[in-house]
Amino acid sequence: MTPLNIPEWQSLARHYSDLKFVSMREQFALDSGRFDRFSVKSGDLLLDYSKNRITQETIDKLIELAEAVNIPDWIERMFTGDTINLTEGRAVLHTALRNRSNTPVMVDGEDVMPLVNAVLAKMKAFCEQVHNGSRLGFSGKRITDIVNIGIGGSDLGPAMICDALEPYAVEGMAAHFVSNVDGTDLSTTLAKLNPETTLFVIASKTFTTQETLTNAESARDWFLKAAKQEDVAKHFVAVSTNAEAVANFGIDTENMFEFWDWVGGRYSFWSAIGLPIALYVGMDNFERLLDGGHEMDNHFRNQPLAENIPVIMGLLGIWYANFFNAQTQAIVPYDHSLARFPSYMQQLDMESNGKFINRGGQRISYKTGPVIWGTPGTNGQHAYFQLIHQGTQLIPVDFVLPVNSHYPKSDHQSILLANGLAQSEALMKGKTAEEVRVELSNEGYEGKELEALLPHKVFPGNRPSNILLFSKLTPEMLGQLVAMYEHKVFVQGAIWNINSFDQWGVELGKQLAKAILPDLADDAAISAHDSSTTNMIKLIRELRQS
Repeated sequence: MTPLNIPEWQSLARHYSDLKFVSMREQFALDSGRFDRFSVKSGDLLLDYSKNRITQETIDKLIELAEAVNIPDWIERMFTGDTINLTEGRAVLHTALRNRSNTPVMVDGEDVMPLVNAVLAKMKAFCEQVHNGSRLGFSGKRITDIVNIGIGGSDLGPAMICDALEPYAVEGMAAHFVSNVDGTDLSTTLAKLNPETTLFVIASKTFTTQETLTNAESARDWFLKAAKQEDVAKHFVAVSTNAEAVANFGIDTENMFEFWDWVGGRYSFWSAIGLPIALYVGMDNFERLLDGGHEMDNHFRNQPLAENIPVIMGLLGIWYANFFNAQTQAIVPYDHSLARFPSYMQQLDMESNGKFINRGGQRISYKTGPVIWGTPGTNGQHAYFQLIHQGTQLIPVDFVLPVNSHYPKSDHQSILLANGLAQSEALMKGKTAEEVRVELSNEGYEGKELEALLPHKVFPGNRPSNILLFSKLTPEMLGQLVAMYEHKVFVQGAIWNINSFDQWGVELGKQLAKAILPDLADDAAISAHDSSTTNMIKLIRELRQS
């Protein structure tokens, strides 16, 4: 099935032809109720999507498209444990990890909630031991530093959450994250640490991931310079399902925390992969994070499509990617604590929907998976916002705005919020040639000098943005935000008729790296590669000797 052949898609294409030159600025001038009509809330989270190139007819047609592809049915199939990850034959149940109502969730006839609750209880007991000092390091000192060693979903999610929730950190506890196999990452991290007070969390489902195991083995070597082999069990724990490999490493399998194949890597911080989060901010705050995710799950599952934040955001993404030909999507949080949030969303979105084959195995002829990017405001305003305002491509923007700061300081937060709101308004309104002419004239410009400068200061406007506004970045709100984007991505994948839950594109490079690694040895016979790779291998060997 291709969405291009759906009557509702074709209706949207005709509607786009009628709407593509309509001015948002004029729409706001003519309609004082636009914000009321194009905003929706879930608890303390408000989505203002009024600054989009839409009319009520647009939204109606997008909702009709969602209904035509059975979005409500897809939502229910995910929540009830249906095997919607077809290529891997798995259910998709990250929602069960945060199922705070504890209602049964069945997979292959078994309720998974007792398994989920058992791991949460084990995490809680372990965290309490670390925090109350009943679990000490090999020299009798308290644990003060957590080092998470993982990659991809085993790193980005926990790292982003710990950064964002730094105001909630347990006193005396610090969290560090190592993922890059580049030795610089591990070396610079370990240089700041004391082996007597450091706990390592090795996060790998199979305990075979090359980057993770390489870093873990080097971390163990560092640790053993100060300790004995039997001390490894006191300072290393695992989040894995491979008990044999964990034990061979020297980790006590009693300190192995399990998760399941129905938990995708980029959705896994809700599981035991979130152990470093719980160690850093405390299990109570980790559970508050789960509460927020569960609140958004209930909203997504139960609200009508037209009042459903993830559905609306997913549909707007379709509107711009497939009708306006937008290549990218910017996510700009006006909160420095969310510095890693855009990077986390890169993986969530691009690993999920970066596909060119549909569920039936046929090649796709339409656009999927935009490039996701962004940095915290206001930094981006002095960098890439030039392109968003006056560049030749359309770049929709999500502005993430907390009203209150954990670190109030004079008028910093008001300035921050004013900038975020101003950017959204400026993208919508732009600045006309007439307005620029008046402005330049008031500044003393005239004649040819004015006319030469004028076109450079015109802003076309009519550039879309969403505002996600909330009171404060609490664990619950962070849980809501992440779950909202997860569901947005799912909605888009369902409309594009792709499987958003596999990631085969990650595997090819890993396979080829394993083949190239032996060839880098100085005396090895180089196996068959293309001429570029072969010559790069030769040059690397030569440069090592120089």
